[in-house]
Amino acid sequence: MTLPRPQGPARRTPELAYYYVACTLGLEDVLAHELQTIGAQRVDIRRGACAFEGDPITAYRACLWLRSAIRVQEELIRGPARSREELYDLTSSVDWSLFINANGTLAIDGSVRDCSWANDTRFPVLVVKDSICDQFRHFDGERPNVERDRPDLPLKLVLQRDEAILYRELGGDPLHKRGYHEVQHKSPLNEALTAGLLQLSEWDPKTPLVDPMCGSSTFLIEAAWMAMDRAPGLGRAFAFERWKDTDQNAWQSAFDEAERRAIAGQDNCPLLSGNDNHDGAIAISKIAIKSAGLQGKIHLNLGDARDYKPPFEPAMICTNPPYGERLQADDPSLTDSWTSLGNFLHTMEGSMAHVLCGASELTRHLGLRTNRKFPVRNGPIDCRWLRYELGRRF
Repeated sequence: MTLPRPQGPARRTPELAYYYVACTLGLEDVLAHELQTIGAQRVDIRRGACAFEGDPITAYRACLWLRSAIRVQEELIRGPARSREELYDLTSSVDWSLFINANGTLAIDGSVRDCSWANDTRFPVLVVKDSICDQFRHFDGERPNVERDRPDLPLKLVLQRDEAILYRELGGDPLHKRGYHEVQHKSPLNEALTAGLLQLSEWDPKTPLVDPMCGSSTFLIEAAWMAMDRAPGLGRAFAFERWKDTDQNAWQSAFDEAERRAIAGQDNCPLLSGNDNHDGAIAISKIAIKSAGLQGKIHLNLGDARDYKPPFEPAMICTNPPYGERLQADDPSLTDSWTSLGNFLHTMEGSMAHVLCGASELTRHLGLRTNRKFPVRNGPIDCRWLRYELGRRF
């Protein structure tokens, strides 16, 4: 007797699923606001993430529009996993043929905490893989291959206190990979963190934006796309586009909406100017600006920040100067860089500045009093997004 395929996955309702969206620590409120803007329901703020309920078109909009998000994951199933056998059976309760064919590809990442039978991710991930492949082999006579590079079905296993949750990753590649940084600066901010910092700064696109240490111009590009109402995910591919159960009509509707808005906003680029003292950074900026469709829309200058004269002021200043761990903590150029930045900021009275800092002792070289501090995480570094109302000095 041949048993029928399982019925899973289990959803809140046939129309709604539960999603988990990861972000940089410190940007949770920004992400929650973005989720509410796209129509997400029951948004729940977590540490370094938000959860929400939504229908497929809301999930597709999340991938297209969330500027501060890193990943969007759909919960497929959760349940007790007090042993290898329970995890295997839980995984088997999902009908994996709903998502990919037997000749497709998959990848599984894992997170394990306080589990009684596994100390790291390797064994539980293998159990999940075996369960999925055994199901396909049983019903179809072949099994998917594991493929780390662009798998059809990227999965995430979270195993905590003997409870397992299986998610599927809608984006595939992290959402901060917009596609315009073909070449990376040596110490870049990722695009999602940059966009989140811009939102924390409460920048108004009617105000010119200046970055005196622009690196690869991520602040300037993200600001342009925000002002022009361009969805950050418009120029990239997503894993869900390859899934069998994707609602193609809903996806096309979300995509068409994003394209219409981008066309309508293409003439709304704000006044943007960047400066850097490395010709390599300026060269990388030009490549990124062209790739982002912004050629001729962003003013760039090569030179020391202390000598930089933006073509417009007052302005909103957003910048990410070097602060140690990203480079070398004992680099003698750090003090000079911050002194140079301070000299520039003192010429911009009437402007508002935001400076990302991961080493508080460097801020004294600015000679300015902080008005507000936002704690954020840049990779492994605990940072502060510092606000200065220029004109206030020690």
